[in-house]
Amino acid sequence: MNIDQIKQVYLIGIGGIGMSGLARYFQHLGCTVAGYDRTETDLTIALVAEGIDVIYEDDVNAIPATFDQPSDSSLIIFTPAVPKDLKIKNHFVAKGFELYKRSQVLGFISASRFTIGVAGTHGKTTTSTMIAHILKDSGYDCSAFLGGISSNYNTNVLYGDNNVVVVEADEYDRSFLTLHPNIAVVTSADADHLDIYGDESHLIDSFKMYLDRVVEGGYRIVRTGLSFSGDISYSRDDKGDAHAENVAVIDGEFHFDYVKGALRISNIKLGIAGLHNIENAVAAITVALLLDIEQDKIVRALANFRGAKRRFEYIVRNEKSVYIDDYAHHPEELRAFLSSLRKLYPNKKLTVVFQPHLFSRTRDFVDGFAEVLGMADELLLMEIYPARELPIEGVTSTWLLDKITLQNKRVVSPQEVLALVESEKPELVVTVGAGDIDRLVKPLKAILDK
Repeated sequence: MNIDQIKQVYLIGIGGIGMSGLARYFQHLGCTVAGYDRTETDLTIALVAEGIDVIYEDDVNAIPATFDQPSDSSLIIFTPAVPKDLKIKNHFVAKGFELYKRSQVLGFISASRFTIGVAGTHGKTTTSTMIAHILKDSGYDCSAFLGGISSNYNTNVLYGDNNVVVVEADEYDRSFLTLHPNIAVVTSADADHLDIYGDESHLIDSFKMYLDRVVEGGYRIVRTGLSFSGDISYSRDDKGDAHAENVAVIDGEFHFDYVKGALRISNIKLGIAGLHNIENAVAAITVALLLDIEQDKIVRALANFRGAKRRFEYIVRNEKSVYIDDYAHHPEELRAFLSSLRKLYPNKKLTVVFQPHLFSRTRDFVDGFAEVLGMADELLLMEIYPARELPIEGVTSTWLLDKITLQNKRVVSPQEVLALVESEKPELVVTVGAGDIDRLVKPLKAILDK
């Protein structure tokens, strides 16, 4: 496919974080962009405000007439998350259009560019956003397709004037195997998406195939502790080629030294919280140094980095309450998030509001979830968010709750969460999960801001 020939783009599932990034990218190129999604969200509202036509009914008559017949100038993109019986998708198939996944289109875009791909079952959104910010803030420049909304730029897609693109490489549905990265980063490879891979070994094989796609002369940067390695290893401790030392919390902010061989960059202040984000920063610094970006510019960029929305995002921080929202939905993500909270706020009572994501993930990792959620002082457990799945018999939030060795715990509805926070005014509360728990953010902020 010749991306330069594309004049009009239709996206089926346009409201997804990755799909919306492509919508914005093609509109930036001057294309006519339209799409469908099941529900209206803040993200689709923003797309409409930017001039993109979005519909919410599965009605083929609402598709713009310009998409009536296939042509070299038309591109139809779909997300695998849409139902197989979706009328709009089947309409395009019946008309003879070739439909492309988001990952395929990213492969087309990145094929002629110097590509930095960041993969991992967790950590990839923050790390790719951090790399893109360093490249932007330092003046090196880049384009970027991110899996979250950058707090520095308030968007999930960045446009650059050079040939460099940063891509969040998604392992779901083996999407990242369309890329040919010049620099590949792997932040983690914990068992996940077992509904797709079947078992952990097939997931690991997929990550190895991703690293095999690095172009000749490129670099593979892989976190230590995984069952495979790359050209450069990294870690938060001293086990990697590149690692952090002298990690400290000073006035509520994380500081550390970056060390790689004889090179040491001292007293780096990280603009976002989290021990796991120090490790992400080590990876980002390693990439920046490979691009010969000056050390002082890297240090400055990390100090003013504000992270991505829903990644250790402070919503309320006043004298009475601290409220943080995070996307963590895997036991190891939760462990990293809650461990960092304990280090930052060792004397505060921790109230965790958690929404499990997917019945299969809850079933596959129930013991891990039970262990990690026991780190809370108070747990408000919401019902499982089904996403693309049908219920699995016996897999419920009550089943998970019974396995958690914590006294102050209960299963709650969204309305009960708001009522409990209203009455208790917790000093440290977090909402965590990848479903629709983010709908609680605005009302909780309103309660705690009073």
